[in-house]
Amino acid sequence: MKLEGRVALVTGASQGIGHTCALALARAGASVAVAARNQPKLDELVAEITSAGGKASAFVMDVADEDQVKSGIKSALAQFGKIDILVNNAGITRDQLVMRMKRADWDSVLATNLTSAYLCIQNVIPSMLKQRWGRIINITSIFGQMGQAGQANYSASKAGLIGLTMAIAREVASRSITCNAVAPGFIDTSMTAALSEEFKQNAVKQIPLGRVGKSEDVASAVCFLASEEASYITGHVLNVNGGMLMG
Repeated sequence: MKLEGRVALVTGASQGIGHTCALALARAGASVAVAARNQPKLDELVAEITSAGGKASAFVMDVADEDQVKSGIKSALAQFGKIDILVNNAGITRDQLVMRMKRADWDSVLATNLTSAYLCIQNVIPSMLKQRWGRIINITSIFGQMGQAGQANYSASKAGLIGLTMAIAREVASRSITCNAVAPGFIDTSMTAALSEEFKQNAVKQIPLGRVGKSEDVASAVCFLASEEASYITGHVLNVNGGMLMG
């Protein structure tokens, strides 16, 4: 899965899965544009990639802000000349039972998790169409497939990403651009670190492989879908969940 000569843009790259994806793509040879709201963390990531011999640049961007998405991607294109691989990873949670969920928490989760993917795709697609090659990879979730109590907003946004993935795949397939999704299950990140130990233990009992996933497990799937080896895969949801959800 060699990616030399490719340019990847990863959103939500300052921590967790996005951070690991950026490192993995860089190790595979891609130049990486890392985007998030946290400038210091992005700078640390760029330093980590460049110190290992890779190439990366940071672009401060709130993906829920259309103007920032447009300007950030414009700057990345100006610096790198193209974007071959887009990883829509940015995501937030605002958990609450639906009967108590505030409209603002619904709107913010949909804007960050779903609308941002549409905006990023819309702004990188001209580059991909021009070169007749591209890889769009949306990070969805097992909870977009099976739902989760207290996460109506998050589950809806992640389910929406799956529908978006399939629609975009059909729109751009004739130009050798693929669009796929990766659906992580229970992954050890800062987002899951806040959960109670009891919740974690119960979750592991539902995972046939008997362990919580690592962000590297997700990054490996992303690198595969970004590669030439995955050129005949599009509109697909790749489950990375240890068997927690099958079928």
